[in-house]
Amino acid sequence: MTGAAYAADGQPVDRAAFYAIACDPSRSVVVEACAGAGKTWMLVSRILRALLDGAQPPQILAITFTRKAAGEMRERLDQWLAELSDVRASHAQRVQALRERGLDAAQAEALAPALGSLQRRVLAQGRAVQVRTFHSWFSQLLRMAPLDALQTLGLQPGMALIENTDELRPELTRRFLRRVAQTPELDSAFRGLVARHGRSVLQRWLDGVLERRIELERADAHGTLAGSVPPVGAVFDDCQDLAHPTELLRAPGWVATATALRDRLRDDTRSTVVPVVDGLSRALAHLAADETELAYAAARQALLGKSTGQAKGNVAGKPPEIPLLAEELLAIALRLRQHEAHQDQTALLPLARALLQEFAALKRARGLVDMPDLENLALHLLRDAEQAGWIQERLDAQLRHLLIDEFQDTSPMQWHALQPWLAAYAGAGGGASGQQPLSVFIVGDPKQSIYRFRRAEPRVFAAAAQFVADSLHGRRLSCDHTRRNAGAVIETLNQVFGVAADYPGFRPHTTEVALAGEGVWRLPLVERPPRAGRKTDVAEAAWRDSLTQPRHEEREHLGAQEARWAARAIAELLAQGRRPRDIQVLARKRSVLARLSEALRVLHVPHVQPAELSLLDEPEARDLVALLDVLASPGHDLSLAQVLRSPVFDASDEDLMALAAEARGEAWWPALQRLAAATGAAPALARAAPLLARWAELARQLPPHDLLDRIIDEGEVMGRMLRAVPSERRGPARAVIEGLVAAALSLDGGRYATPYGFVRALRRQSPTVPALAQADAVQLLTVHGAKGLEAEVVFLLDTDPEGRNAEPGALLVDWPVEQDHPARVAFVASAAKRAPSLDVLQADEDAQQAREELNSLYVALTRARTRLVLSAVTPHRAGPAPSWWARLQGLAAPWEPAAPAPSAQAGAAPVQTDDWAALRLPAAAGGGIAQDWVAPARSDDRLTRLGEAFHRLMQWACGPSGPDADALDSWLERAARAAAAEFELAPADVAVPQAAARAVLAGAAFGPWWRDPAIVWAGDEVPVDDGTAALRIDRLVVRREPDGQRIWWVLDYKLDHAPHTQPAYLDQLAAYVAAVQRLQPGDLVRALLVGGDGRVHRV
Repeated sequence: MTGAAYAADGQPVDRAAFYAIACDPSRSVVVEACAGAGKTWMLVSRILRALLDGAQPPQILAITFTRKAAGEMRERLDQWLAELSDVRASHAQRVQALRERGLDAAQAEALAPALGSLQRRVLAQGRAVQVRTFHSWFSQLLRMAPLDALQTLGLQPGMALIENTDELRPELTRRFLRRVAQTPELDSAFRGLVARHGRSVLQRWLDGVLERRIELERADAHGTLAGSVPPVGAVFDDCQDLAHPTELLRAPGWVATATALRDRLRDDTRSTVVPVVDGLSRALAHLAADETELAYAAARQALLGKSTGQAKGNVAGKPPEIPLLAEELLAIALRLRQHEAHQDQTALLPLARALLQEFAALKRARGLVDMPDLENLALHLLRDAEQAGWIQERLDAQLRHLLIDEFQDTSPMQWHALQPWLAAYAGAGGGASGQQPLSVFIVGDPKQSIYRFRRAEPRVFAAAAQFVADSLHGRRLSCDHTRRNAGAVIETLNQVFGVAADYPGFRPHTTEVALAGEGVWRLPLVERPPRAGRKTDVAEAAWRDSLTQPRHEEREHLGAQEARWAARAIAELLAQGRRPRDIQVLARKRSVLARLSEALRVLHVPHVQPAELSLLDEPEARDLVALLDVLASPGHDLSLAQVLRSPVFDASDEDLMALAAEARGEAWWPALQRLAAATGAAPALARAAPLLARWAELARQLPPHDLLDRIIDEGEVMGRMLRAVPSERRGPARAVIEGLVAAALSLDGGRYATPYGFVRALRRQSPTVPALAQADAVQLLTVHGAKGLEAEVVFLLDTDPEGRNAEPGALLVDWPVEQDHPARVAFVASAAKRAPSLDVLQADEDAQQAREELNSLYVALTRARTRLVLSAVTPHRAGPAPSWWARLQGLAAPWEPAAPAPSAQAGAAPVQTDDWAALRLPAAAGGGIAQDWVAPARSDDRLTRLGEAFHRLMQWACGPSGPDADALDSWLERAARAAAAEFELAPADVAVPQAAARAVLAGAAFGPWWRDPAIVWAGDEVPVDDGTAALRIDRLVVRREPDGQRIWWVLDYKLDHAPHTQPAYLDQLAAYVAAVQRLQPGDLVRALLVGGDGRVHRV
């Protein structure tokens, strides 16, 4: 795997020839390079060569897509200049650096001295190389734009750039709805769309208008928007002269056949025939009354199956006329889809235009421009016949080198803004520009194009490459040789994509890395229990106290299990000597990473999610915002309760109950002051009352920043909050608190003078703070966020996700790369209602989405230097294409990581019963009790043994040797040690079943089935036979209810906190109930699931 794969203009070349072309700043070049090939290295090397050849720093413009990437480019260039100009750098080192960048030996020897003084010459210029994002460069064009160009686009000088327009949405919605209500045409269209599709679909369409407004505005300006969904007569010739497609039912052949069938079956009274006759009779009657739409509806009901939408096949006698009549109905249905989609498009156009007009007016009133405004301006300035010449002349005077990184992420709009400028240089001697030809360098990898949701179009790369080759006489290079991935990873990559029929154009990769690597591994697949029957629906829909019982989904539990496997594997790698910084975990969704974060936190593995933290999603910020809220509005009892319960005051539930009792339905603030002044007041309340009163007075005098500063100091907030969180979370918690204080100055320029205004602005804008950088931590990233990064070991989670249906209320855009505007922008209600004229476009969109899904897999795979690890949960419904798991599992070696050894730090951690399967607590010492039970066969699965220990504790507690009410804790300590010995639990695991048993036995919910006078008989581990197998019921109780009725209760213990949401448990319990009912046919039999958190769920 060491042979290099380089090519120039489609022909193989060696490494030296490749870099001689790529790094030569006098040539225009397009490079398609694989992941890890050093694309940014080539781009910055080309900048270095251009500076060495005499280019002035401001004459070089490098464009990329993120500020982070731009910063890394500047940092690398500055680092190279410093290193190569350092007096400690030898002549030989400088020569070698130039040889690596494409110069031959003689050229490198001649230029090495100049390279040593290059940094001094660059600094003497006083201006740096321009390294910008696309939007930063477009902002520069805004400042260069003449006033009449701005006025043409409804802009004005000095407008501020707004990157997130979400804060404008409420005001925009009000303005738009006001205009709709005041305009009869818009009101009629709005109401009609709501009646046909519902408010949610219409809202999705309107959201899509704002998100894709560039496409809509460009298409509308060029006259292609209105015709994106043509009328039915333009698509189907037989509808050209019809007012409505259902008029096709008037065809004599259909009427005659339908009449004959109705008459022949009129006297047939069989149940499957009667609806056909009735439906045909109504259809024919409606036709006679010229009511074709009602006739069509009646005919469909008579002849087409409700669920299949095809001709009914269950009609007695199977009349041959039914398929013939149904065929015509299906043809009409196709035409109806086109007709109704055209109506939707026609109704939405004025609404879309009104929305965009109101949006433009709102931004103009506030002096704002957004990113699409900048793109539209750049396109106008560089393409407009009147403005382009002047703008291009200014650019020609300033620039000699243009370099664009990650070009596969370019949108058609961005390309068409650049292309007219570059086209001016086409031809010998700089073409129509009359200037020295611009040197253009474009580098990217279409295989890594994963940003279609940001309008990225990988086909633009091919168009740009062809343009550079044809118009600028440039060279086209390709490199499939990586410097990142070990041989085993590259071998897997080649096997996966080399055989993927749905990934054409892939070329086998080679690698520079000499190590073989550790290859691909897979964690145990988390299997989904068999889907239960309809009987579980009742249990799942049972009433739930939403204030105390969270909703649990089956996938949520399975995902937590997947996270525990991954956390265990990471802990094993760390125990083997891996550094946390060497491990990266990737997933499509942040929710998957959040589950893993919880599992890692339990094991005290340092980890970080580099994504920015939303302040109001973090508990520390929420508590402080609640504090500001109650200072501004003392009557907000809920905010006051949150503040008192927070680590700032750490009041207990009993303290809050006492406060509520003191308030007696009135406001809590005065009640708190009274209660704190009383003798014997709870310490937390006694401390809170004077501090809150003092801060409330300060809130009337100080701005939010100064007020927060005083609160944090006087209330010891930082220390109290940091002590309340695990050690590995203290860094992020500190960053959140400091970020909130900083937001008081940065939010809207710090203009809010009162806590009230600041809190409302926080909730409206939801600012973020950068994630805390940790030098040695496992990185949790989305696949999109991992682009450009790498790690020794990469975990891929959720590699077999649930299949997804297409979202309703979508926009379908057809923007040919060669055009500067979309050919079509169509509103699609749903896949079932899509116009037939859009089928080809939708097929192309589906193909592009499928390609991007494989691109995401390519990006994920190529982040791993030596080892790749997969995990997955079996989906309930798989997607149409093979999943990542399906493509990789046959190439991956199985890995079942062992449970991590408990650490001293883990031993001190508090019990976290929401994650009972991974708890680590100190073991209890002492002897065992109740040794008269026979120990069951050993299970190698730790989770199974934990559950068995919990069952044994419950069996002993309900037996004759059960605990006294006042000695439960001491009894549980002894019993837990005995159960741990019986089931060979690790010392750190003893507390898991002990905590679960205590939650059940100490709680009130279990009492009626344990020690209650109404119990007639009770048994534990009761054997029963359901006719096919021997079963064992955890606890069986007979109760005499107050009305005298005798009821048998089947109880089943589960460590899970939401067992009633698991279909497998419900099926198991149903079998127990059926067995008892068979033995007691005259009595009522009911069932309960007892969870490890003490709750009892009636099934």
